[in-house]
Amino acid sequence: MALAPPSYCFVAVPPHTKDGLVVFGKNSARPRDEVQEVVYFAAATHDPGCKVECTYIEIDQVPKTHAVALSRPSWLWGAEMGANEHGVCIANEAVIAKEPASKTESLLGMDLVRLGLERGATAREALDVIVSLLEEHGQGGNYYEDGSSCHAFQSAFLIVDRKEAWVLETIGKYWAAEKITEGIKCICNQFSLTSKIDMEHPELRSYAESQGWWTADAEFNFAQVFSQADNHSGCCSGKESLGKHEGDISVQTMIDTLRDKASGICVDSESFLTTASMVSVLPQNPSSPCIYYFTGTPDPSRSIFKPFIFVDNVKLVPKVQSPVFGSDDPVKKIPRFQEKPDRRHELYKAHEWARSVIESDQEKGQKLRRTMLDLEKQGLEAMESILSSVEFLDPSEVEDLFYDCVDTEIKFFK
Repeated sequence: MALAPPSYCFVAVPPHTKDGLVVFGKNSARPRDEVQEVVYFAAATHDPGCKVECTYIEIDQVPKTHAVALSRPSWLWGAEMGANEHGVCIANEAVIAKEPASKTESLLGMDLVRLGLERGATAREALDVIVSLLEEHGQGGNYYEDGSSCHAFQSAFLIVDRKEAWVLETIGKYWAAEKITEGIKCICNQFSLTSKIDMEHPELRSYAESQGWWTADAEFNFAQVFSQADNHSGCCSGKESLGKHEGDISVQTMIDTLRDKASGICVDSESFLTTASMVSVLPQNPSSPCIYYFTGTPDPSRSIFKPFIFVDNVKLVPKVQSPVFGSDDPVKKIPRFQEKPDRRHELYKAHEWARSVIESDQEKGQKLRRTMLDLEKQGLEAMESILSSVEFLDPSEVEDLFYDCVDTEIKFFK
């Protein structure tokens, strides 16, 4: 398989944003034929001593898990990106470092995304969850549904809530983190932390020294110490794009950035594609709801961002969930990945039809795309009215929100 292109993730925090909102965005660059689904899991309590089965290993479950909405490659347990009921968002980036990632099956970076969301009520809590699990279990295993070879990576994370953001970068069980409280931050598939480190593994520097990568008389620059190549700082062209809108960055600004193919932020190559995208809007006022937009389909330039809000009795959306194969899933059998089942969900299939129209009939395709953007605009305007309202949101009004948006999109394609 060809080398994966960068997968971009952004956060913009006040005063760079419109209306004092925290705005988060992520494109998931994955193998071109991989299906990504959007799933919701309600908050739950768990019996003492029970286990949770992640992608490759079982670990101890906690007494209570938060409600989460996830966008994930449909063959695995974790997620590329997601959010929880407390307004925490996390995205994962695969990173190639000086030290090869472990191929031994353990926790994937994507498992750590879900575990951080299920167990952390703030960005800082989620960070603490992830680093403690790294310490206990490590990270490793195949990131792709590929039986011919193992593609293992180190992990970087962007962890965001209403008040702050954290960049967490890891190498094996070792890690460093930087707190972001203002401005714009972009992470991708290269280490971005330099000498500004707010938290770190207590043995991080001694480990780097033991490997001959750093000496105590030199400045400790995380990216320089652990990156495989010298070009560790040139990954985030999208930061400049967002910077042009400083003080006025909105949901639409972030969506437009994720759709930018010219810069490489929206990936569309022979082997890789932006298989799903997510944008989140986190008001600093705790009485206003956080709003999350998921595509659930590939290529954001040809997809609709659909809103989701956490409330009790959220209606599940089977049309964006892939088939479940249980114990017959090739992921569960050893050796793994000996075949690839059809994991396409109903929205994915409808979107394939729309893509074929856009590619084969220019006039009809342009009309189709205009209608798609009109549908999206209606959703964005409805969400803006919720955020600007002085009245408390009636939960019953948005229980079916994401369900209805998916349903409308599918009916429109048909």
